[in-house]
Amino acid sequence: MNEATQDYVRPGYETPPVPGFPHAPLGWSREDAEGVARSEGMTLTDAHWQVVRALQDICARNEQPAMNVRDLHDALDEHFHAEGGIKHLYQLFPKGPLAQGCLLAGVPPPAGTQDKGFGSAV
Repeated sequence: MNEATQDYVRPGYETPPVPGFPHAPLGWSREDAEGVARSEGMTLTDAHWQVVRALQDICARNEQPAMNVRDLHDALDEHFHAEGGIKHLYQLFPKGPLAQGCLLAGVPPPAGTQDKGFGSAV
């Protein structure tokens, strides 16, 4: 159920935020992300959770139907510049920080994210 429908069905009802993830999409849970990570063969660290929070925040601020893959790529690169940018993110997410990161964050991946020619192995 999206936010607009949620307000219509239950006027005045606000879904409580997931602790530590203020911009998490409706229906997302940390347990679901951990399950996805296990299926991807990943063990999540604090660095992974920082990327999940960043993706949720970036996507919440840009409420377009779907962000452009290049814009999201650049936003992540800028956000994690001090840690090494995209290079650092590919160490965390070997199948692509956008493809795997969006999957874990519960946000829709931008069109072209899973295009093998764009740097995704998903």
